[in-house]
Amino acid sequence: MAPSGPGGVRRRCRRVLYWIPVVFISLLLGWSYYAYAVQLCIVSMENIGEQVVCLMAYHLLFAMFVWSYWKTIFTLPMNPSKEFHLSYAEKELLEREPRGEAHQEVLRRAARDLPIYTRTMSGAIRYCDRCQLIKPDRCHHCSVCDKCVLKMDHHCPWVNNCVGFSNYKFFLLFLAYSLLYCLFIAATDLQYFIRFWTNGLPDTQAKFHIMFLFFAAAMFSVSLSSLFGYHCWLVSKNKSTLEAFRSPVFRHGTDKNGFSLGFSKNMRQVFGDEKKYWLLPIFSSLGDGCSFPTCLVNQDAEQPPTPAGLNSTAKNPENHQFPAKLLRESQSHLLTDSQSWTESGSNSGKGKAGMSNPALTMENET
Repeated sequence: MAPSGPGGVRRRCRRVLYWIPVVFISLLLGWSYYAYAVQLCIVSMENIGEQVVCLMAYHLLFAMFVWSYWKTIFTLPMNPSKEFHLSYAEKELLEREPRGEAHQEVLRRAARDLPIYTRTMSGAIRYCDRCQLIKPDRCHHCSVCDKCVLKMDHHCPWVNNCVGFSNYKFFLLFLAYSLLYCLFIAATDLQYFIRFWTNGLPDTQAKFHIMFLFFAAAMFSVSLSSLFGYHCWLVSKNKSTLEAFRSPVFRHGTDKNGFSLGFSKNMRQVFGDEKKYWLLPIFSSLGDGCSFPTCLVNQDAEQPPTPAGLNSTAKNPENHQFPAKLLRESQSHLLTDSQSWTESGSNSGKGKAGMSNPALTMENET
């Protein structure tokens, strides 16, 4: 293989540097295991019953922490499916024609049958120049990974990975178990920390480990509790971090609650229908990441009329109006708890899903 040149060397160096936060967390976790299991439980604790209980509870939290952290790191972000990529002929048209109506027409034709509702701030179809695809709803291009990621939340340096549709549940569990891990260590270490601090126990090697372990656990508990609480709020509102900072834009305009279906359905969209999997880092999220049920506060003028009987539920926050749009089977069943769509209504919505404003302009968004 030919040498990649200075640019390739720099990219490889950056990849190595990106793993530094993960290595730091791994080393800190390894030291905390030694400090707690060996120096605190085995060396410092005198009561056998207390040792057994603490070690059993600690190893359970440690295992769930490591499992969810591993899944968050090594679960690859999902990318848009082939139907969102432009064909070879469409790519040639975009490259050959000057930007203008020709570009708009190519994108309108390509997006005609795609389940997309969001637009750019100027009202254009969301198109990625680097990946040469039409972005699905809630999809964004990650500059670090250099790819479009489905339902991208953010790129997290502590896991060296993009947090998105494929691993957002794992990321939430990672935050939850790491918080429980730190709180458990701080709670069980507190009495020994006080006794060492007041010279109630002999000055041994364990003193340093127990004192520093308490400080580290308490410090991380504060930061993790705020971060975990913030993401719990995002899940309850069906928002990503990116959408919390910049609300999604639909054809009718900006709508910060456009994807919210009510607390229960928002939770199920991330954790799935089977509650037995909620606390396990096993993928159980609903849908395919390319299409999502929407809940438009202001009905889109370009969309078909709302099916009969749906207006009576508009005031109920758990039963918003849903536009006629293409939904994958695993997503559309979220809407059938109170109202179901007729097949003819969904077919008519499909024909209009890709129609766009004649004044539409293309805007590249990363």
